[in-house]
Amino acid sequence: MSFSFITLILLTIWIKMAQLQQGGPDEKEKTTALKDLLSRIDLDELMKKDEPPLEFPDTLEGFEYAFNEKGQLRHIKTGEPFVFNYREDLHRWNQKRYEALGEIITKYVYELLEKECHLKKVTLPVDATESEPKSFIFMSEDALTNPDKLMVLIHGSGVVRAGQWARRLIINEDLDSGTQIPYIKRAIEEGYGVIVLNPNENYIEVEKTKAQVQLSSDSSDEPAEKRERKDKIQKETKKRRDFYEKYRNPQKEKETLQLYIRNCCNWVSSSEPLDTSVESMLPDCPRVSAGTERHELTSWKSFPSVFKFFSEASEAKNSSVKLAPTRRSNRIKYEEL
Repeated sequence: MSFSFITLILLTIWIKMAQLQQGGPDEKEKTTALKDLLSRIDLDELMKKDEPPLEFPDTLEGFEYAFNEKGQLRHIKTGEPFVFNYREDLHRWNQKRYEALGEIITKYVYELLEKECHLKKVTLPVDATESEPKSFIFMSEDALTNPDKLMVLIHGSGVVRAGQWARRLIINEDLDSGTQIPYIKRAIEEGYGVIVLNPNENYIEVEKTKAQVQLSSDSSDEPAEKRERKDKIQKETKKRRDFYEKYRNPQKEKETLQLYIRNCCNWVSSSEPLDTSVESMLPDCPRVSAGTERHELTSWKSFPSVFKFFSEASEAKNSSVKLAPTRRSNRIKYEEL
């Protein structure tokens, strides 16, 4: 049974329910029966059983694709462009296949930044310990010393990473239109220093251990009323997040944890006081309250906190002695674990 067929069944039931609701008592009883039937259907389990295993190659060669001399992704046997609908009526499986290819493309672009553009990979935070989550950016040799010109490249939000403008363009068009490489090469030719930022790379995902699950349920020294309110919010957020994750990937059996990369922070609208940790339904960098429920005021209301955050990061960078993580990073890290 395909995903489309399941959708058709549910759509038929919903239409029938709408028709029955317009009738008398007998029709309403039938509507109640249909609602009961609908509530018994576990859509996640149906899709999980009918969906092929989400196992994909981890190299371009495994996908039987390669970039030609024009930077276009082509099948190594047929010479044809990438085909999204590889399996009929299996949109979710095709999407996961596309995402798996996208991860390989990301690593491929990283290699091009180092080999073709001669940029160096710089680990962040600069004072990161060996065991903590880390991200990275790319820089030209003269990025911090060029006295005349510096170009800083920042991609948009979403799945793109350092060196990319749009994954879809890389896969369906070519490397020139989808990556920042032409900009980088031109900038270096014209004497610019170059920094390629990577703002979407702000957490790593690992499988939860029993100890981490236990730690997240342990009580803290917060007042009982505040702790109860926070627990309620966290449970509601987890419920929404789990529902989203089951829809996105019904085959996922293991519970994972997002470990955020330090000095990475997002101030969001919230009724909570400034700097209070705020839960997010989707994976994101650590979120804290901006101290206002009005989104347009978040930048202004969080003004002092933002510069405090910058100051702490700057002190860590400039200190000759490796500093411990900041108070905020400790708090967020503990709460997330």
